[in-house]
Amino acid sequence: MQDIAKLIAGFRRFQGNYFRGDNELFTHLKDGQHPKTLVIGCSDSRVDPSLLTGADPGDLFVIRNVANLVPPYEPDAGYHGVSAALEYAVCQLQVEHIIILGHSQCGGIAGLMNSDCDCQVGEFIGKWVRLAEPAKKKVREELLDKSDLLQTRACEQAAIMLSLENLLTFPWLLQRVEDHSLFLHGWYFDIQRGELLRYSPDAEAYVPLAPANNHKIHSSHMPLKLKGTV
Repeated sequence: MQDIAKLIAGFRRFQGNYFRGDNELFTHLKDGQHPKTLVIGCSDSRVDPSLLTGADPGDLFVIRNVANLVPPYEPDAGYHGVSAALEYAVCQLQVEHIIILGHSQCGGIAGLMNSDCDCQVGEFIGKWVRLAEPAKKKVREELLDKSDLLQTRACEQAAIMLSLENLLTFPWLLQRVEDHSLFLHGWYFDIQRGELLRYSPDAEAYVPLAPANNHKIHSSHMPLKLKGTV
């Protein structure tokens, strides 16, 4: 019950900050949302997009799932939660930026890397993370002589690129990218070092966006030459 009490106390602080006094933010937000940025992040409790970016309520439209994955465009009768939220953000809210926010120590990617058999992990998780199987295959082929830790980090980063590529399979999203009204970004949060990297198409690698204090370039930042379209 202490955990729940902490959440209630947190809401009361939120209530005091935004619904009392002269704060006008929710005076505008009560009539609708107009975020300019969609973040597709991991469900990991340590990687909260709003907390990491200091965003205010209404700034970000957020989709979170295991390993921050985007499935390819599949207009069938299945239930597509990520695709539905993506469609709403792009076609209804008309966001201008989409950020795929990956991170180190991702449990979903670790599970994928450690499962070298055809067995099913859980009812849903195993099938879901296998969306990133092409990223795993690329890492295994190119970094076979590297440590498991480096391979997992490389797969975390390669999976971001795979999700960016899958975004471009949605025709209405691709059209906006080609019109230069929508921009795609690949970000990687290094939990251990406390820094943020971004994928650079020019370097075909991840480079520091917000370096850690006393930052020094380390080879593990760029384990793969990742060819991307964004």
